[in-house]
Parts: sequence; structure tokens; C-alpha cells
Amino acid sequence: MRQALPPVPRPHPIRVLIDGRPDDPGRRIARRTTLLMVPAVVGANLTGAVVVFALITWVLPLPDVEDRDTLLLVNLLAATAYVAVACVIGTVWGLARWRATRNWLERDREPDADERRAALRVPLRHLHVSMTLWLIAAAGVFALDLVFSPLLATIVGVTTLLGAVTTGALAYLLAERIMRAASARALAHGVPESPVLPGVTTRALLAWAIGSGVPLVGLCAVAIVALAGADLGKQELALSALVLGGVALVVGAIITWQAARAIADPVSSVRDALGRVEAGDLDARVPVFDGSDLGLLQAGFNRMSDGLREREELRDLFGRHVGEDVARKAAERGIELGGEEVEVAVLFVDLVGSTSIAAEHPPQEVVKLLNMFFGVVVEVVEDCGGWINKFEGDAALAVFGAPLPLDDAAGCALAAGRMLAERIETGLDGLDAGIGISAGHAVAGNVGTESRFEYTVIGDPVNEAARLCELAKEADGRVLASASALERAHEEEAARWREEEAVTLRGRSRETRLAVPA
Repeated sequence: MRQALPPVPRPHPIRVLIDGRPDDPGRRIARRTTLLMVPAVVGANLTGAVVVFALITWVLPLPDVEDRDTLLLVNLLAATAYVAVACVIGTVWGLARWRATRNWLERDREPDADERRAALRVPLRHLHVSMTLWLIAAAGVFALDLVFSPLLATIVGVTTLLGAVTTGALAYLLAERIMRAASARALAHGVPESPVLPGVTTRALLAWAIGSGVPLVGLCAVAIVALAGADLGKQELALSALVLGGVALVVGAIITWQAARAIADPVSSVRDALGRVEAGDLDARVPVFDGSDLGLLQAGFNRMSDGLREREELRDLFGRHVGEDVARKAAERGIELGGEEVEVAVLFVDLVGSTSIAAEHPPQEVVKLLNMFFGVVVEVVEDCGGWINKFEGDAALAVFGAPLPLDDAAGCALAAGRMLAERIETGLDGLDAGIGISAGHAVAGNVGTESRFEYTVIGDPVNEAARLCELAKEADGRVLASASALERAHEEEAARWREEEAVTLRGRSRETRLAVPA
């Protein structure tokens, strides 16, 4: 019996707002992504500007220059103007590179390979846009401050490069998160063979660069200036170390948490789906929303789930053809041609008057009658511990005691014969069948060739049961068993039968003593 399926975790409303839902209409995904990209680009640029302003104003020691007020005013006006321009250009540039993805989303159509790859590379494009704009800014402030002091220009230029790292990394992480629903929609139509986006290592490095790298570089810059002979007081050094340390602790924790979620979410989705598969839900699937190696992990799980489902379907189909016990034994021990001698009981059942039924009824109705007849046969045989070895036209061969032994194989076969005769008589109007039962030693195993074989039972009990079935068609009660089956049955079932005269069955040289239900 399968275990109860674990509950599907419901995403937090805030995470739904940020990540979106892959099954939303494409127009809604496009609109939500566009609306979130604008504050993401602006926020990344403003964050970089704040980092640069804080480092220059409160942390880094600056050389003495003439007309310091003019210097600060010029740098402040230039920085403010450039950040505003960078936000506008970055937003327009980023949205322009997102336009192709937005078009196929709004039309709710399947993207081609180039469109899919372009959608997955949107976070990288935001990184490139941000880095390009900030590298221009670094060159600009260096040229601007070079007029006042080469050392000052160098310090401000390097600090602006730190802002570029902060802005680019933050733009990438935010875009990757915002693009999840769009990426999932793109990956639903095909997964690249190799990662399109940087994987776990690059994301961890980006998080380190923002949370720890920038503050540590600033701390190193303070130390270099002090070692170079600058007159820095203890209070100034302590303040610089305190600010940079606080930034590393607070910002580093936030950014590291965000990067960890970007890694943990795909892994968690695979883990939850694995739990459902373990509980028996082979239809469990993971939405692939990551273009890196984590997305390949999600896609790999889906392929594994498809393979398990296909294997289970084949196993189920195999079990329906040969019986669950035979299928289980084949899976455990492998397939080998040949067989082994076992003690079995055999029940053969054949429909009476099948020729006239086929002549008097349309083919579809004949098939319907046969399926109804065989449905009763299979149900009774399985309830009594046997399995249907084969269907032969309008007849069926049932085996008890192979491939798995039964404590009372003969008694089970006799009980199945009695119950089957009663079910046919009372439940199948217009149908009648002969039932023959025998027991003894036979060979059970795989017969055929390596490329095509079947599991079957061969021996005298099979032949005897078939002949008894022919004879039973003319007998009262329509059920005949051999005395050998009666002798092998336990007393409780044997008491329900009585022995009759001995007859010589067709094709046999020795007599068979008959038994009928008492």
C-alpha cells in the first residue's frame, strides 16, 4: 500500500509576489517582471552610489587639497547627475534587451532556442549594463578629480570601481530572482544541454563581493594610506574600521542570505519533489526556473521522474501480461531460459458454445462478453491465490503454486473451481463454461528464445486439466477434478468433493479418477 502523499508546501505570499507563478498567463508574467525590473535597476544603482558616498565621506582618508569645498560640490553634483542618468539609461537599456522575451510571453507562445537563451541571459545582461555604466563613471570621476590631486583621483576612482562591483552584483541577483517565472516558462519548452547562467560558485562570489569584498578592500585602503605616512588619528582609524566592519556584518548577512536563497530554492524544490516520489507520486515534477547548473539539476529530476514513471508503467504492463508474482520474480532474479520442477495445481476453463456466440453476435459484442467472462475468471482465481498463466481464445489457464509456492495449491485450485462455476451460473446470463482441475509435478519456467519468451507451466497436470475441461462441458455442474488433486488438497477443501468413476481421457493411456463438488 502506498504511503499518504506529503502536503505540497504553499509558497509565502511575499515570495509569490517576487518570484511570480510559472503557470500564470504570459501577459501577467511579462507585466509583473517589467514592473519589478524598474525599481531593481534604480535600487542597484542607488545602492552603489550610497556605498561610494559613504566610503569617500566617512571611511576613506582623503589627501588635503586646496579649495576642498569646491571639490566636494563638484563631485557631489557630478555624482548626482550621473547616478540619475545611469538609472534612466540602465532602465531603458535593460528593458530594451528584455523586449524580445516580453514579446513571446505576451503572445503566450513557445519560444524558439534563441529566444529561450535570451530570456535566460537577462540577469547577465543587467550585470553587463550596470558594469558598463559604472566603469564609465569611474573613468569620469578619475578625470574630474585629477585636476585637484592625482592621489585623490586614484582613491575616488578605485572607490567608484567598488561601487561598480556592488551595483553589478546586486543587479544580477535581483534580476535572477525577478526573472524566475519568465525563466520557468522558457525552460518549460526545453532545457539547454549546458548552463546558460553562472552557477553556485559565481553566485557565492558575487555575494561575497558585495557583503565582504567591498568593505575589506576599503579597510585595506585605509591601512595602505596609514602605512604610506598619512597623518591619521586613532579616532579616525577606529571610526573607519567600525563603519566597514558594520557594513560587512549587516550588508554581508543580508546579501549572503539572498544568495543562499537563490541556491536553496531550486534545491528545496527538488528535495520536496523527491519526498513525493518516495511516497509513490511518480507524477511529481519540479518547475525549472534556473538557467544555471541548478536548473539542470531540476530538469534532471524531471527526467528521472519520467523514467521512473515509464518504468512503473512497463512493470505494471508486464505484470498484467505474466502476473505480478512472475514479474516480481523476474525483477529479483533476472531472466533465464529453462525451468524447475515444482508441485502445482492447474485449472483450465473454456467457454461453452463460443463458436455459435461468435456467429450470432457482432465482433465488438463478442469481445465484450469475453472480457466480462474473463473478468470473473481472473477475480476468482486471484482471490484463491492463483494467477492466469495465459488466455487462449475463449479459454484460460490458471496456475496455483508457481512461481511462488502455496501451502495448499491443490485445495486453492479446487476452491477456485467451485466458486467459478457458481459465479458463472449465477452472474453471467447466457454464458456457460467447462472447468477442469488437476495437480501434480510439472516444470515451471521461461520457454522460448532470448529475444522472445514466456513464463509457463509444462507437464502432465496441464494436459490432464485441459482434457477434464473438455469432458466437463458435458457433465452436470460443469466442474471436474482429478483424484490426484483431491489427494493433495487439505482435508477442509477435500471434504467438499466426492470421487466418481475412472475414465480414460482423450490422448492418455491410463485412467483418471474423477472428482466433482459434493
